[in-house]
Amino acid sequence: MSGPARNGAAADGAGAHGSSRAAVVVRDAVPADYGEIARITVAAYLAAGHFDDPDAPYVRHMRKVAERHARTDVWVAEREGRIVGSLTLARHGNEYADIAREDELEVRMLVVDPDVQRSGAGRALIGAVLERARATPGIAAVSLTTGTDWHAAHALYGSVGFRRAPERDWHVPGTDILLHVYVLVL
Repeated sequence: MSGPARNGAAADGAGAHGSSRAAVVVRDAVPADYGEIARITVAAYLAAGHFDDPDAPYVRHMRKVAERHARTDVWVAEREGRIVGSLTLARHGNEYADIAREDELEVRMLVVDPDVQRSGAGRALIGAVLERARATPGIAAVSLTTGTDWHAAHALYGSVGFRRAPERDWHVPGTDILLHVYVLVL
């Protein structure tokens, strides 16, 4: 796998109060993007309150974009030449896939820069994943994990057709942190 199904796939987004925004382009990440992907990923997780410490082990792990991209797909959402979001896409058996079944693509670390959240970037990223999944032989669903109180993410996923799969919920190993699983059957 590499890059979105339509390199340069575009989606218009509406920001707060319905204002129109420039198109969002979803594309495969390149090495020049890694620093900005790491910055946005950490900023999004910290701003959402998912971590208090920017040096927490998982936060340090999220910064290793080059290592991740060497092993699986990393995409960016770009608006007017500026990276505004990113995600990691993995298949069953890949070290970055936590929950994917053999016939699923798994979305990991979907983030949007806190400065432009709710502007259509997350929706564009998910749209590109769904397009890729529908075009990939043997893929019947897309799955993802999200925190129990990540309500904005839940709303986005539900609005595009993902459904909770509570029987697949799981705890972060060694913690009491429960993660919810969402699945969209194609």
